[in-house]
Amino acid sequence: MSAVPPPPPAGGLQGLLAEALRGAGDVVRGEIALFRQEMADNLRSLIVGLAAMTGAAVFAVVGFLVLIDALVTWLATVVGSEALSALIVGVVFLVIGIVLALTAKSRFSLDALVPTRTGRQLRQDASVIKEHVDA
Repeated sequence: MSAVPPPPPAGGLQGLLAEALRGAGDVVRGEIALFRQEMADNLRSLIVGLAAMTGAAVFAVVGFLVLIDALVTWLATVVGSEALSALIVGVVFLVIGIVLALTAKSRFSLDALVPTRTGRQLRQDASVIKEHVDA
């Protein structure tokens, strides 16, 4: 079965132009509606993911604290003093925290934020363009 093309709109060129503009408007409205729906879905998914990540972090912290308590309790049986074992474990975790903080601080320098590769690539592109213009 062959498709029959629709009859040309009345009014000649003006009718065709009006139909094209209406069609373009319909396409733009459809694209905007699709964009809005996709953004709403993505935002909803992001919120659910953040909530799950927050829950996971809470459970991880609680689990970590329970393990630290178990370590303190075990160390208390070894050294014979719960206060001393808590002090030892606390100092060890404090040192680990300080080392991690200093490492993170060194990674957050302003020099690390400068896009060196992009600048280098832009300079190379500019020199290539200049060579083609001069040639």
